[in-house]
Amino acid sequence: MDSSIAPTTDDACYLALKTRDRRFDGRFFTGVTSTGIYCRPVCKVRLPRRENCRFFVLAAQAEQAGFRPCLRCRPELAPASETVAWSTQDASSILAQQAARLLDSPEPWCDGPPTARLLAARLGISERHARRVFEAHWGVSPLQYLQTRRLLHAKQWLTDTLLPIADVARLSGFASLRSFNAAFATHYRLQPRQLRKAGAQQQDPGAPETATGLVLQANYRVPYDIDAMLAFFATRAVTGMERVNLSEHWMARTVAISQSGQTHTGWVRVQFLAENHNVQLRVSETLSGVLPLVLARVHDLLDLDADPDPINAQLEHHFPGTQGLRVPGTLDGFELAVRAILGQQITVAAARTLTNRLVARFGNPIATPFAELTQGFPSAAVLATARGEDLGALGIVRQRQTAIAALARAVADGTLALHSRADVPATLVTLQALPGIGPWTAHYIAMRALRWPDAFPAGDVALQKALGVRDAKNPAQEAERASQAWRPWRSYAVLRAWSLQKK
Repeated sequence: MDSSIAPTTDDACYLALKTRDRRFDGRFFTGVTSTGIYCRPVCKVRLPRRENCRFFVLAAQAEQAGFRPCLRCRPELAPASETVAWSTQDASSILAQQAARLLDSPEPWCDGPPTARLLAARLGISERHARRVFEAHWGVSPLQYLQTRRLLHAKQWLTDTLLPIADVARLSGFASLRSFNAAFATHYRLQPRQLRKAGAQQQDPGAPETATGLVLQANYRVPYDIDAMLAFFATRAVTGMERVNLSEHWMARTVAISQSGQTHTGWVRVQFLAENHNVQLRVSETLSGVLPLVLARVHDLLDLDADPDPINAQLEHHFPGTQGLRVPGTLDGFELAVRAILGQQITVAAARTLTNRLVARFGNPIATPFAELTQGFPSAAVLATARGEDLGALGIVRQRQTAIAALARAVADGTLALHSRADVPATLVTLQALPGIGPWTAHYIAMRALRWPDAFPAGDVALQKALGVRDAKNPAQEAERASQAWRPWRSYAVLRAWSLQKK
């Protein structure tokens, strides 16, 4: 491999290529010198000769070496590799991985387009050091890495949607259509319009005929317990806002995303196509202006980028038969946090009832082609000014009224950001400084909204029962002690413990 952090040897990569082993999808790419093309390990083209193969950890490395992305296996659809270090790696390695994670993210983490200078400032190091560390670890510069990401996103939207090319250029992060066309032609030796497909907009099985929207794809690594993921959402589905169809493996819900002072509302529908290890995503056209955010949040919602191998290696002995479980995420961190507060010390069904009432009273109408989906979750600005007596009339006790109001104010004024690229330690501190939010709520939010793989709500009663420590003198302390064996994947251990408890 062309990187010191390669997940395996070149010979093992070639073996995975021969067997089209889906466990390695997104973990390496193969450049074929005889064609100048690079592919995913699951590509169905004829197997290239071993001497013609070069292996890369990143698509950016393959493109820097002069290879172009395959139009058949489409490298832009590969599950992302986890780039955050949860180990004892050296500080430079951790910095490089944190930098890559920031560059991958469409969530706002700097003012304006990302640059090496802004990246260095976010990491607290000099720009020169940031470049040196990044290139030493990944083999490409931050700018080359970011350019590949932008081009691959553009390639997906050109292939799968009928968005105007100028919109694709803007959404991909290019300053102008001219610079986009030039970069595309230079890297891919194609004009953007050549990737257009007349049949790009396809109808989802079971979707309403009126559900036009934008259709995209995403892939995941196996194993993936689709039934468990959808059942989790189904038991918590809010009337007017969410719908889950367990038999046909799809879910739909309303969405509101704010960016640059503007709120975009619409709907999203996701359907699992298990035979292809694929998720088909349909997004309302009203969300096209924030499409990168929508796609990233769907990946977080369904935990599509998880790599099961290291997780199962750590947890399978403790939680047998749970290999396919993923950590359910959210499309809206503020919404998840409010629902976590409403769920304090009560059952899932009772929390769902309170959330139904909150949405019915304070939610905003959203037009969708689904008769069951008519409401959006209340915004932080709305709940920040909600009167205590109005919340009390819904059955929300005073302590939780105070917690919701404080949370809403912190999110509305920008003090608190609740998404997968937020600073986890700092966010945990900020959350627990708010009235009515303790360790259980903060870690539950970190697990699902911040996407922290090592969150552990030790005070959770169901978790304590599953671990057999409920009757201990200090059950939370005993649960915390037991969890040390599962680090750095304690969020996944929580889901597995809950699952075994239900059985």
